[in-house]
Formats: sequence, structure tokens, C-alpha cells
Amino acid sequence: MHDVLRSSWFWWALAFALYAAEALLPGVFMLWLGFAATGVAAVTLFLPLDPWIQWSLFSVLSVLSVYLGWRWKKQHVEKPTDQPLLNRRAQQYVGRVVTLQTAIENGRGRAHVGDTLWAVTGPDAPAGSRVRIIGVDGSRFEVEHEGV
Repeated sequence: MHDVLRSSWFWWALAFALYAAEALLPGVFMLWLGFAATGVAAVTLFLPLDPWIQWSLFSVLSVLSVYLGWRWKKQHVEKPTDQPLLNRRAQQYVGRVVTLQTAIENGRGRAHVGDTLWAVTGPDAPAGSRVRIIGVDGSRFEVEHEGV
């Protein structure tokens, strides 16, 4: 009986370690392996299994849990949102007309957008000109003259 509990504790510890790794690492992969380790831990509480059978069971449960997790995610998580630009602040400003704070010289300048001063790129224009934001390149807006 002692060997059964010892092998069960190994699987409980592995499951805990996988859940901890899931909390610390990006993605949702370790969670499914943690479920597989929990499954093996539960089985080894009641059935004394050879180590190779335990690892085989872990392998099968891992593949099964990853597959089921993938199917669940496909059905529940990957739905389009009604606010696709929510976490992409700069993209929300595309199409807005703003006034240049500093002149665009050699293709670079600055403009106030909302309460922030943003770097802009586009055709040369004097300070105070009105330009339209047509795109985003990292943290820089691409602009064109307003009437274009």
C-alpha cells in the first residue's frame, strides 16, 4: 500500500507543478497536462500500476485532454468580439483628423491625439496643419494631409 501512495503522491506533485507552471507561463497548455497528471494520480490511488503503465496512461490522458481543450477553446473562446480594437489603443484613432503640434520635417513630426503627444510620419507639413491618421506603425501614426 505504501508504494501505491508514493506513486500517487508523485502524480499529485506533478499535477501541482504543472498548474503552477500554467499560472506563471503564458498560454494554456500546462493546464491540460495538469489534468492528465491529476487523472493518473486519481487512478493510482485505487490501482497499483507499474511505472510504465502510469506513464502510458499519462501520455494517453495528455493527448486526450489537449484535444478536448482545443475543441472547447474552438467552440467557446474564439468568438469575434464587438470591440475588436479594445486593447489596441492606437488603432482606435485611425481615421481621426488631428492638428500637428510640431511640423513634419523629413517625414517626422508630432501631434496631440487626445491627451497624448504622438510621433507621426507623413508628408512634410507646417505645425498647426490638420492631418488625418491613416495607419499605425508601432507607436507612431502614419498621416496624410486632411484633404487627400
